[in-house]
Amino acid sequence: MRIGIPTESRPGERLVAATPKTVGQLVGLGYEVVVESGAGDAATFRDEDYATAGAAVGSAADAWLSDVVAKVNPPTDAELASLRPGATLVAMLAPAASPGLVEDLHARGVTALALDAVPRISRAQALDVLSTMSNVAGYRAVIEAAEVYGGMFTGQVTAAGKTPPARVFVIGAGVAGLAAIGAAGSMGARVRAFDVRPEVGEQIESMGATFVQAAAAQQAVSSDGYASALTQEQERLTQEMYAAETADADIVITTALVRGHAPTTITADMVAGMRPGSVIVDLAASGGGNCERTVPGKAVVTENGVTVVGYTDLTSRMPQHTSQLFGTNIVHLLQLLTPGKDGQLVLDLDDPVQRGMVVTRDGEVLWPPPPVQVSAAPAAPAGPSPQERALAATASAEEKARRRQRRSVVLALLAVAVLFAISFAPAAVLGHVTVFVLAVIVGYYVISNVSHSLHTPLMAQTNAISGIILVGALLQIGDDSWLVTALAVIAASVASINVFGGFLVANRMIRMFRKDA
Repeated sequence: MRIGIPTESRPGERLVAATPKTVGQLVGLGYEVVVESGAGDAATFRDEDYATAGAAVGSAADAWLSDVVAKVNPPTDAELASLRPGATLVAMLAPAASPGLVEDLHARGVTALALDAVPRISRAQALDVLSTMSNVAGYRAVIEAAEVYGGMFTGQVTAAGKTPPARVFVIGAGVAGLAAIGAAGSMGARVRAFDVRPEVGEQIESMGATFVQAAAAQQAVSSDGYASALTQEQERLTQEMYAAETADADIVITTALVRGHAPTTITADMVAGMRPGSVIVDLAASGGGNCERTVPGKAVVTENGVTVVGYTDLTSRMPQHTSQLFGTNIVHLLQLLTPGKDGQLVLDLDDPVQRGMVVTRDGEVLWPPPPVQVSAAPAAPAGPSPQERALAATASAEEKARRRQRRSVVLALLAVAVLFAISFAPAAVLGHVTVFVLAVIVGYYVISNVSHSLHTPLMAQTNAISGIILVGALLQIGDDSWLVTALAVIAASVASINVFGGFLVANRMIRMFRKDA
């Protein structure tokens, strides 16, 4: 069978559904591939690169008359007329929002697979173009914000003075939000983020950001990995939190989408309360925008000097890597549809992944698909009311305060005891105790402030420290004093456990990221 890769016709579109690298992978599955001449020019992929990878470079008609046509955006009426009956179309089709297109595909007798309808289950992640696009968009949002923002993201201390880091607030911790958090953090910004799903707090913190706690405004653990619409009380509480966070932020990135609809998270009054020079990047502009001042497709400057970026083509602004990732998603799909690796596409409607993507087949409309059991999270029981969550949060805060108070009392008593012991100790002991106390204080504050993402290298560092202790203990074994020898044996034993156990744990964690493991 032959796969056709046509040029994208949407104005300003720079993406292409296959790159020279992915073309080689499709050829390896047994397919013939024809690429329309110039299809990859906007993404810096030349015709000769495709030819070298094993594709034939032809006309638009050659691509559209193929057995399988792969593209990025939905086809226009003229493109749809170019498809031959019985062909298979693979593209982002938005079938739920495009009933007219579904009917046209049905009338043409086309088998249509919607890349943006991949079920959100673990086995289908390699095919999920929405995650691919969201990841790129989140990264690009930070680049756009950096271009507009009038300062540096990272703080600096120079001979000319000190500059503070940029303050970034991200709303939503899905794929796009986490990508934005990672990009902003890597540029040195101080990042804070909020999501109505409390279970993503650990993910936010693992990226080095601060998870904004608003317990009464957050939902119970979601059963499908998606956020749902907020109640009126939750909406009021989140609005209060958003107002406080946006007023303090230099850059706000919004990513909130609920089933394709963009709820309003940033009101015009909140924008008016932000400092001149602040930036809002609205990643939900294509769904209407999270900010009331967003103009989809444009960047506007408000009366108080806040720039609101509502670009809807962020993925096309990084065409080379986006096309590569998108093309890889298509390769993974065709690997699933070509079990014999013989260039013959086989559609199995008993497979929930394939069934979820099929819109039309053999003159039959198969949209919407039957529901898929999502394994993103176990079914959650009915959650408590907002008032109950508020009371629970208050009780938790009071309990934490009591624990801190008790800890402070214990530490104070220990400090008094140490001072009392030092006052009667020999002068030689005083220096050792001083070094020990300072080491404890410095070690506590250094380790407690290490980002979660650095725990593995930190473990290797502690292994090295334990190795030093082990060497010191071995040197003291055999001392004339039985007390010194006993302490050295204990120290050597404990240090050995730390060293060998630490390396075993670190090795196991590293093996999780190795393909050959």
